[in-house]
Amino acid sequence: MGVTIPPCPQGRNILEGKTVLVTAAAGTGIGFATAKRCVEEGATVMISDIHERRLGKAADALAEIAGRRPPARICNVAREDEVQALIESAISEMGHIDVLMNNAGLGGFAHIIDMTDDQWNMVLDVTLNGTFRMTRAALRHMIQRRCGAIVNNASVLGWRAQAGQAHYAAAKAGVMALTRCAAIEAAKANVRVNAVSPSLAVHEFLSKVMPDGLLEELTEREAFGRGAEPWEVANVMVFLASDYSSYMTGEVVAVSSQHP
Repeated sequence: MGVTIPPCPQGRNILEGKTVLVTAAAGTGIGFATAKRCVEEGATVMISDIHERRLGKAADALAEIAGRRPPARICNVAREDEVQALIESAISEMGHIDVLMNNAGLGGFAHIIDMTDDQWNMVLDVTLNGTFRMTRAALRHMIQRRCGAIVNNASVLGWRAQAGQAHYAAAKAGVMALTRCAAIEAAKANVRVNAVSPSLAVHEFLSKVMPDGLLEELTEREAFGRGAEPWEVANVMVFLASDYSSYMTGEVVAVSSQHP
């Protein structure tokens, strides 16, 4: 029996009237899929990424869906000055930020005994510290407005062990803990903070950053016999950003069919 990929559902305007800032929105992964699904669900979207050319292509693609080109800004989430400039630009462009989608992350493969401090620090600084910087900046804005939602992108590796992924797993476990603590601090201001935890989301560049055979091995662990399409993860992020999840905060939702 072949692998069946379902069609992406049509938008139902569940984010109508909301403004959304999406980081790491260029390319073919979860970030762009999230921006696209937000547009399809009626949101006003601003996108950001560290890759200028790919960011421009992403904005052009979203313009075909939305009928207008979304604002876009280069941002390296490892730099506090660029994070602040992004938040200020988003407020200027959209009036305010209702939703922040934190997708920026950096992976890699190295066994602990071979891993350098630079490899460890680079992954932690983008994946965990970058999420912290963006969350801190957005919360200052949202708490003042007494409304908002933040959705972080974690990983099942925050729960599960995988060789060669100590730095990435530690960073994603940190994103989970950050999500829970931020949620408690923001709840009194009616600001929600949640996260998704994908197991395997497949896109065209994934195999290029994995050792030979690993992608096939991970795919075999998935109950559906395939990895998730990026939009399947994005749909859960859209749900967590929407009013349909109004009583959820501090939650980490697995987007996975992985079995032990």
